[in-house]
Amino acid sequence: MSVPTRRRRWFTVCALTASAALVAIPPSAASGRGGVSPFGVRTLGQLAKERVQSVGAMSPHLKADDDDGNEADEIAEGADQYAEARTSPGVVAPGAYGAAWRDLRNLPSTDGRWRHITGLPYNSDDPRYRDIDSNSSGGSGNVTGRMAAIAADDGGYVYAGSAGGGVWRSRSGGGHWQPISDRLPAQSTGALALDGGGRLWLGTGEATTNADAYLGSGVYVLSHPHHGTFSPRRRVGGDELESTTIHELRFGGGKVWAATSAGVWSHSTKKLSGPWKLEFAPNPDYLPGGSKAGDPSAPYKNIANDIAIDPKDPSKVVLAVGWRSGDDYNGFYTETGGTWTRITSGLGDLPGDADNVGNVTFARSADGSRYYAIEQSPEQLNTNPDSGLEGIFVSKSGSPTGPWTKIADYKGLAADNSALTSPGYMPGVQAWYNQFLTVDPSDPQHVYAGLEEVYETKDGGADWSTVGPYWNFTFSCWSIDPAKQTGDCHQTTHSDQHGVAIGRYHGKSFVYVGNDGGVYKRPADGSQDASGHATDWTSLNDGTIDTLQYYSVGIGKDLDHGGLSVTGGLQDNGQSVLRGNDKVMGSNFGGDGGDTLTDPANGCNIAEEYVYLAVQVTQNCAVNDGSWTTDASKATSYGVAPPDNATSEARFIAPLATDLKNGSTWIAGGRHIWVQTHGYAIRSGSEWTSVHDFGAGRVATAVAASGGKIYAAWCGPCNNQGFARGIAVGNADGTGWHDITLPVDGTVPNRYLSGFAVDPKNADHVFLAVNGFSRHWTEGPGAGVGHVFESTDGGTTWKDVSVNLPDVPTDSALVTADGGLAVATDLGVVYRAPGRTTWQRVGDLPAVAVLQLKTSPDGGTLYAATHGRGIYTIRLRDLD
Repeated sequence: MSVPTRRRRWFTVCALTASAALVAIPPSAASGRGGVSPFGVRTLGQLAKERVQSVGAMSPHLKADDDDGNEADEIAEGADQYAEARTSPGVVAPGAYGAAWRDLRNLPSTDGRWRHITGLPYNSDDPRYRDIDSNSSGGSGNVTGRMAAIAADDGGYVYAGSAGGGVWRSRSGGGHWQPISDRLPAQSTGALALDGGGRLWLGTGEATTNADAYLGSGVYVLSHPHHGTFSPRRRVGGDELESTTIHELRFGGGKVWAATSAGVWSHSTKKLSGPWKLEFAPNPDYLPGGSKAGDPSAPYKNIANDIAIDPKDPSKVVLAVGWRSGDDYNGFYTETGGTWTRITSGLGDLPGDADNVGNVTFARSADGSRYYAIEQSPEQLNTNPDSGLEGIFVSKSGSPTGPWTKIADYKGLAADNSALTSPGYMPGVQAWYNQFLTVDPSDPQHVYAGLEEVYETKDGGADWSTVGPYWNFTFSCWSIDPAKQTGDCHQTTHSDQHGVAIGRYHGKSFVYVGNDGGVYKRPADGSQDASGHATDWTSLNDGTIDTLQYYSVGIGKDLDHGGLSVTGGLQDNGQSVLRGNDKVMGSNFGGDGGDTLTDPANGCNIAEEYVYLAVQVTQNCAVNDGSWTTDASKATSYGVAPPDNATSEARFIAPLATDLKNGSTWIAGGRHIWVQTHGYAIRSGSEWTSVHDFGAGRVATAVAASGGKIYAAWCGPCNNQGFARGIAVGNADGTGWHDITLPVDGTVPNRYLSGFAVDPKNADHVFLAVNGFSRHWTEGPGAGVGHVFESTDGGTTWKDVSVNLPDVPTDSALVTADGGLAVATDLGVVYRAPGRTTWQRVGDLPAVAVLQLKTSPDGGTLYAATHGRGIYTIRLRDLD
């Protein structure tokens, strides 16, 4: 079979950190064999077509609070939804997470210690799993979770800042990592930078404006980064930058400059106490304390992306400011006569008008002779189906004021042996999300640029090479042969680039890149093949660094090897599978892995959700040697998506569960509640039956069942414009369905309902987890209080049992066999012992989100799926 006909899942991403309604995507092909993917998912070609179709609905001047969306594609739609759970129906005020972390740390702790079980290599090209919807053989090799920033020095020290799992240090030029920020109240990295004195600066709060990006707690300094760890006591300034995201930290004139989601700020690099100074906010009324701080569009109104400081005169500074989808304030600004003024002329090829200034990244050569810039254009994003990239530019004067000359555009990059050559999905299609730029310190014309792929020029932009292609599937060197990683192609990096640094180890210069799959390196002046692809990438994701972002976890007995098989769905890294005798985890499904169902009696009976209820099932762990490419009957996984997948009437990560009393009965939630009773033997989406319809505009947020009784929560609208939620209860056979009347007195808050936990001994006894923050932090009508509620009458009435539970978003809950209650929150796990009413903190996890809890087949061990630090276990008997 030729490469173009090969059916692949793509490494999807999530986007958008603050709530805004988005336009739904046209549905993709239904499941089944024939000429489409059996999973019914959006391959690159399908997604490209959808983006072409959706562009006409976009507006270059679309405001963040408009009800008809920003990017009308799958990427941005999923982006919104992760944030909605935490923000709707209002806007979260600054300080919410910091207060929650302090309260959580003050809770009494249970006995017992967490055991980390995913601290080993995760091979995305594992040759055991070359089934139809795996990305194995793509060429990414060992992966981990998303890296937002990288820093490196000339002594072999490398620092990797992850999206949700903190900052890590390597003393050996990459690899053998150690976490160095676990004591901080925020594990989300926005920026890392080494100053001239060798100090390491950390800006917390990932600024890629994607869905699962968490706000930060400010800027911290590590004076001796070769040996120390970050401490809350080393925060720079006061709380001015708490609950912001930080895109870049730049140095000049004795100051550190921070480009944040709340404007541009500066601070002395000598005296670290004292407040940060607000240098420029284009719309200050929307900042905390301002007259419009509660407006739903407030998070979009003061976004700063980068700062360029003139090397010849540090008093001359250029700010790149603007929301990626467009706003009137977008542009470049410089200070004139004490006032920040938009630059309207003299930039040369670099557009400076509001329509064309979105996300921007600057890079300066070490000798000060050149400045470079990547510019994403809101107008291109909203009107061009192929790319949102305006271009890559150089200022040969060395001044950030230019004049600038364009040295690359998306068409030229695509022609340089890129893997992204299909109309509708070309280089820079996600330039608002994927950007990095750096200049070789030894050569001002040697530049690395990151978008979805990694590009290199050695002549100042006259010629470019795609040294890190998106993947190898589209190239003639590719082969699915399990005896090889990727056929005759060389290893590439994971897709979706975010951070870059050039450092030295043992006297040799290396470039380090951070992306949705972790950290990779190659010699800075490395080798290329005839296509311009690098031949010398090395994955640094050696298993000592685990920043995997799990949405789910599943556990079952490994009948082939003994012990247990543990699986889990991941952001942009598919589904991991860890068998009983594994020393390396494999990846049996690609793309975004959502919810996971695993047969406790047989860990190779697995159902994995991609997105929008695109469910895939396997009964052999999806083990396959790739023979399905020539004989479709040899595929070992099957697309069994419920019909709501075809109409896109489901959440990006939609709820999927089995009945506690009958593992062959599955419940899936979209607009409808779907039930199927064939368990892992299901082979078609037609085997699902709709037992309840929430109605147009409503979608399920949580489902649970026991003994045929189903609890289902919904929202619609799900954003903060008219947010509504509710609960319906009924039976798996379709009888008895009714809506629960939730009192307007706030007994159950008007916030996102994220999970149910049914008592295994009594189906009428159920707990409800509520996301978001209480009225103290959420500026919106009906925010209410409380996070955990209990019903003993089948959901008819509810009682708040939060008691001393900190005010922190709760994501799921689980009733243990002895009647205890474990709750997963955005900052760890809490536990209420049987017969007690108060809560304890479970173990000592860092400030990482835990999205799902499951127990082992014997009920004795609790498994926690964290969104940034892998999977952990703890024995339940140790908690009491």
